[in-house]
Amino acid sequence: MKIGVLALQGDFDAHRKRLEELGADVVLIKKPEQLAGIEGLIIPGGESSTFLKLLGESGFEQLREFVCSKPTFGTCAGAILLAKEVENPRQRGLGVIDVAIRRNAYGRQIDSSIREGKLLARRGDGKPGEHPMEMVFIRAPRIERVGSGVEVLASQGGDPVVVRQGKAMAATFHPELSDDPSIHQIFLDMARNSISG
Repeated sequence: MKIGVLALQGDFDAHRKRLEELGADVVLIKKPEQLAGIEGLIIPGGESSTFLKLLGESGFEQLREFVCSKPTFGTCAGAILLAKEVENPRQRGLGVIDVAIRRNAYGRQIDSSIREGKLLARRGDGKPGEHPMEMVFIRAPRIERVGSGVEVLASQGGDPVVVRQGKAMAATFHPELSDDPSIHQIFLDMARNSISG
């Protein structure tokens, strides 16, 4: 299974390493044309408005076509891009997950932190229920509204921090910076199911 990581900015290499550890064939996506050769995509953290500038109008439209049809996982800035509504300031996005998200809601870079949250989905061992999970927040956005068709996969301090709707999944923290591969595994399973289904 070939998974792309959007490699325009952010810590895309940490995502690449994690995906390879889990057995995926990874392509670093630097041009929108490369989207045609992959089965799923990760949009990493960084600065969401910078992503929009780097993609340009044509690249943004190609990305929108991809995320509307194939599995996509956005972390931090990637989560902002996937959201239906973006505040602080308002910004257009791809609108594939029915959530309202507030940029930099947990504070500036100096307020970054490692917190313990709860994974509500099944882990790799197949056990349902709540599992503790380390979560790295860096200038993180906050999900302030969750639409009725959105599934919450993880929470921290009462806030939803990993959500999924259809073929799109988003995390407001950086799962690539902790040792726990659960979130990436959930995405890979989702991508596999999408291909076989």
